[in-house]
Amino acid sequence: MSEVEVLEAPVADTHPARGTHLYLSGVTVAFDGFRAINNLALVVGKGELRTIIGPNGAGKTTMMDIITGKTRPDAGEVFFDGNIDLTKRDESEIANLGIGRKFQKPTVFENLTVFENLELALRYNRGTWKTLLARLNGEQRDTIDTMLAQIALSERRSEQAGALSHGQKQWLEIGMLLIQDAQLLLLDEPVAGMTDHETMATAELILSLAGQRTLVVVEHDMEFVRSLGAKVTVLHEGSVLAEGSIDHVQADQRVVDVYLGR
Repeated sequence: MSEVEVLEAPVADTHPARGTHLYLSGVTVAFDGFRAINNLALVVGKGELRTIIGPNGAGKTTMMDIITGKTRPDAGEVFFDGNIDLTKRDESEIANLGIGRKFQKPTVFENLTVFENLELALRYNRGTWKTLLARLNGEQRDTIDTMLAQIALSERRSEQAGALSHGQKQWLEIGMLLIQDAQLLLLDEPVAGMTDHETMATAELILSLAGQRTLVVVEHDMEFVRSLGAKVTVLHEGSVLAEGSIDHVQADQRVVDVYLGR
């Protein structure tokens, strides 16, 4: 048990975070007097797929910064997996807990092959950097082969990642998070800049992961949001404005006024 875990007070069995995978309550953070996040509450169950929408400046990026430890909230609770207080962890600790974040611009090793990118992610997850030159065993190769098939890149395995299309790079990065065994994935505008075919394939990939992993998808493409068929949370001025099905939030006049009508 780490020193941080020893110092943390246990979460009571009656605490509402119990049984959730991601729990935010009363979260507030201000920058130079401006409240980027204002009394935010968000509850996501294990294996749930949740989509987050909202106008620019609504607090979507800051929310993900808080979850991943990049930004400390001024107030509020942030729990992972029911009882892990993320406000007391740094970025590396949070990543090691199994929280993975994919930014809008893919960050893959473009000079390495697709296979090598997944190999690096797998070795990093298993703490084998010291044996980086060691040969992969059969189980590790099978793991990478399975991931290549899941992200539809088996035929591109030997090509440099820099030669992939924008969408394929996004899939590779998602694969790198999955092979590190991330249980909560935060995906920031995963289909921005994609072709229609890539967008459809990305929706299929995300839907295939729902139930196995917890996914929080921030997106502006409303057709893509609809294709996921997930519960939608609308953020505005750092708070939840509306929540429900895509049809429910699109029929909410407040959402139309601040976001959809623009």
